[in-house]
Amino acid sequence: MQDGDQPSHAPGTPAALPNRGRAQRLSAATTRLLRLVAAGAVILSALLVPAGSSAADAPLSITTPYPAVSVAPGSKVSFDLTVAVAEARRVDLAVAGVPAGWTADLRGGGNIVAAVLSDPKTPQTVRLDVHVPADAAPATYHLTVTATSGAFTSSLPIDVTINQASGGDVTLTTDFPSLKGPSTTSFTFNLTLRNSTPQDLTFGVNAQGPDGWTVTARPASQSQAATFQVNAGDTAGITVTADPAADAPAGQYPITVTATAGGRTVGGPLQVEITGQYSMSLGTPDGRLNANGAAGAAIPRTLQIENTGTTPLAQVTISETLPSGWKATYDPAGPIDSIAPGQSVTVTANITPATNAIAGDYVATFRASATGASAQTTNIRVTVETPLNWLLVGGGIIVLVLVGLTTIFKRYGRR
Repeated sequence: MQDGDQPSHAPGTPAALPNRGRAQRLSAATTRLLRLVAAGAVILSALLVPAGSSAADAPLSITTPYPAVSVAPGSKVSFDLTVAVAEARRVDLAVAGVPAGWTADLRGGGNIVAAVLSDPKTPQTVRLDVHVPADAAPATYHLTVTATSGAFTSSLPIDVTINQASGGDVTLTTDFPSLKGPSTTSFTFNLTLRNSTPQDLTFGVNAQGPDGWTVTARPASQSQAATFQVNAGDTAGITVTADPAADAPAGQYPITVTATAGGRTVGGPLQVEITGQYSMSLGTPDGRLNANGAAGAAIPRTLQIENTGTTPLAQVTISETLPSGWKATYDPAGPIDSIAPGQSVTVTANITPATNAIAGDYVATFRASATGASAQTTNIRVTVETPLNWLLVGGGIIVLVLVGLTTIFKRYGRR
């Protein structure tokens, strides 16, 4: 062996043992390092969950069951969002990518919100309302909802495709579009609003009628609501009430009803046919409601029938209720064909008391009737006077008595 040569040791010799120990220690250190790296990778992957990940162990996620929809221009589409967290925390929300002219609101608890407080047991829900303008061009638009809480972020892409064929239809119908009656009637129409579109729509309803009329339109189930929602594929009732002007003449009157939701407007014409208001009065031209005469003799009394309504009176007749044995005739006889609104007609009633009627006051009741109108009555007090022949007989008897008494006083007065 030369100077400077290293001594060689056979394996297993005491000189080789230190080298083997160093190798084993290096391998153990390397293993521990790899384990630390692996553990760090697991922690890092947990912290950096991919955006939109639905993994059950994600510290923060935001999801929706239907992230891509197809709607018509002028529609409103809503997305139900669920914000899930691994531990209770505040989560800030934002919507990006909203096209010009569109609106996108996050709503919760009846308000527009920008953040929620969620916990693992009860994930918080938020509704995203997207309003599409009526002039939106057919295309697919991409929106993004981002949830942020501290170092955690989750993003949810949403696609809205504008398609005219996806619009469906909205209709407004009624079984009875035309009603008929006098002007004193309150007319009620029952309409059905059907939403055949794929979106829930919020409607406002309006009704207009002729000048002087009172016309209202309200949702049947919410009489005080100004607007109401009709879910996709569902129907809602609308009640329209029309009260004519008190002096509305007979004729046909249009009622216009419109229901509006965003860029959609649907309507339908209704019609009311006024037959006029039937009304009349029965009295006398001078206002006197009495008459007098002798028993068995005709006592004339003029009656006046006035049309106080807005439509002609037809087939006007007069009937009477008299004491027993009395009778009445009329001039002119028979029914009156027609009396125009605001006009009056006079009829002479010839009242004949019974021949044996005792002198005194009696009541004769007259009744006027016409087609479509309520009958009117008036009472006439009839005074039956003592006949003239009985007055003459009575006077003669009195004269004879006086003459007899005078003769007696003269004859026997001298004695």
